[in-house]
Amino acid sequence: MDNMPVVTKNLLIINVLMFVAEPVLGRYGVDMSQMFGLHFFLASDFRLWQPFTYMFMHGNLGHIFWNLFAIWMFGRILEQVWGPKRYLFYYMVCGVGAAFCQELVQFIEYVTELAPYDGVNFGGGYVLPMGDYLNMMNTVGASGAMYGILLAFGMLFPEERLFMLFIPIPIKAKYFVIGYAVIELLLGFAGRPGDTIAHFAHLGGMLFGLLLIMYWRKKKKYGQYYY
Repeated sequence: MDNMPVVTKNLLIINVLMFVAEPVLGRYGVDMSQMFGLHFFLASDFRLWQPFTYMFMHGNLGHIFWNLFAIWMFGRILEQVWGPKRYLFYYMVCGVGAAFCQELVQFIEYVTELAPYDGVNFGGGYVLPMGDYLNMMNTVGASGAMYGILLAFGMLFPEERLFMLFIPIPIKAKYFVIGYAVIELLLGFAGRPGDTIAHFAHLGGMLFGLLLIMYWRKKKKYGQYYY
């Protein structure tokens, strides 16, 4: 940990502390996911700080492990290239951008499917009031920022070969990132029942990361890397 770049190290520490604190504080009646998770902006539980705090909350051990593993694996390299201030700014922009896209998708769902109704029928005569249903839309996780990190790594080091556990052969970073984006897009539009993954938030993190990198490249068009 001593040799790890400062922002990456502190991001890992904060996420772990929040993950550990949630069940501990839950014993005293403090619901951290309810307070810091990202609620739908038309829901009564939405707060202005949630687009920033939701990315430090996680649903389970597997969720936080894979997000933090990717941040450690790729984020520390970006921080070494960009420096801590630019890397932290990029990370936050991707995370907030992912939140914006998630809110937009939920708003479209609300307008096209939910707005005409006063509640949602769960079957068996049980109807949940619309206000309560909207408060159930709660997003947590650093995945949006993490996907922005993946995109940046693929753009800065497109020819770098990656060895992944689930891919038997090395794959260039640019193809790895493109593949992930395509998979997320397909899964997002598939809309499988019971799918609780915010696929469009992942894509939102990549989109805002792409826009920010393109802006940096436009401002500085020389050197080995364009920021």
